[in-house]
This record gives sequence, C-alpha cells and structure tokens, in this order.
Amino acid sequence: MYRRTILCFRGQDTLNAFQRGMCCLMRRYVSVRSEDDIKNFIIDNTEIVSAQSLTPEISLRLFTPTCRFWTERPESWPFPDPYWAIYWPGGQALARYLLNNPEVSGGRKVLDLGCGCGASAIAAKLTGASRIVANDIDPIAAVATKMNCELNNLDPLPCVTDNIIGSKPDDWDLILLGDMFYDEDLADHLHKWLQTCITTHGTQVLIGDPGRAQFEGHDIRKLLHKLAHFELPDSVKDENYGLTNSTVWCYNYKPDL
Repeated sequence: MYRRTILCFRGQDTLNAFQRGMCCLMRRYVSVRSEDDIKNFIIDNTEIVSAQSLTPEISLRLFTPTCRFWTERPESWPFPDPYWAIYWPGGQALARYLLNNPEVSGGRKVLDLGCGCGASAIAAKLTGASRIVANDIDPIAAVATKMNCELNNLDPLPCVTDNIIGSKPDDWDLILLGDMFYDEDLADHLHKWLQTCITTHGTQVLIGDPGRAQFEGHDIRKLLHKLAHFELPDSVKDENYGLTNSTVWCYNYKPDL
C-alpha cells in the first residue's frame, strides 16, 4: 500500500491523476458514516510522529512500518489514496521554511492548497497567519488535518474539500503548494490558475518540491526563484526512493500591465 502511494505521487502510475482521483473518490468504506468513525479509523491505522522529519516541532498522524496498511494490498484500503498519511518532502521543506521565517506568513491570509496532512497550514498558524484555509479534495485529508491541528494544541483549521483550481480566486496573500507537481495535466491547470491569482490579487505563491521530473521539466519552473534548499533526513530519503533534497520556490510571474 505504502509503496503504491509513493509511486503514484511520483508520477509513475499509468492512470491520469484526475481519473485516479475520481475513481478513488467513488470508493467508500460502507461502515464509516460519521466524522467520529473516520477519526477512530485514522487513530487505529496511523502513528503519531514528531521526529525524523524537517519539522520535529510538528506532530502528525502518519503511516509508519508498524501500521497495518503499510504492507496491505492497495485494494484493501477503504478510502481515496491516503496521500494525507505521508509527510511528503516538498511539504516538509515548505513547513520548515515558514517556521524558519515567520514573517512570511505572519499576519497574512494563507491558503494551503492540496494540504494533505496539513503540516504547511499548521506551520502558517504557528507563525501567526491571520487567516488560514486548508484545501484538499479528499475529505479524509480534511479530517486528518483537523486531528493534526489538535495534536499541536491548535484549534481545528477551516478545511475546504472543493476542487478550487480554476475557480475565481479569493484574495489570498499567500498560497502554499507542497508536492503538487506530480502530474503533467495537474501542473498545467495549476500554472494557469496561479497566474490568475497573482494577476487578480497580487498573491505570493510558494512551492515545495524535491525535484520531481514533472516539476523540473514544466514551463512554470522558468518563472521560479529559489528561496531555500534542505537536505532530507535519512529516513525520508529511504521512504521516497532516492529523493535526497527538497527546495522552496517563489513564483515570480509578473503579469503584463
């Protein structure tokens, strides 16, 4: 299960990301009907981790080798692919950067797009963001994000599960994207929408990525400025099949006036 999720997120799955997402969202665990049931399922099938990452000050409920679904067959998992149960290297770099530079998110309206486990949103909250919304199309990720907020002694953050890419942008001061450029079609949609956000509201966009091919080869890469570069902990390198570093980029798109 864990290996399949990693390979999908690295863009090595043959299914289109949108097709995969729609198929997964149709799959439901029939005995799970309430948020409390989902919380109990997450508690039973994850482990609280607060070390072996770039942000040891943030605790998260994640997959570890001691968890049942680490080695279970993928079809036994009752929900959409559990991207929220892994602390991806781009998200780690992004959260580390915010914690190191609290002025980046302090006092600002922040959107964590594709929030997963919610680590970047939590880092923004810890550094004083005035308003934060976590967004992920997986409703289980929204529940996990709220649980991870509570783990870090924070009130649950607002979580939106609509696909907002392509929608009319809100007036965000800062948009955070960790590990979102794992599929070419998704990268194209993101590129266009982020330009709209910048053009409309002057939004700052920060991207965390460990150097995936779909990101490095995309046109957006020419418009980015490197802000920080982090060597990943050994355990993260091992879990991510050879990825060794992760970088935070700032989108430098300047619309024609």
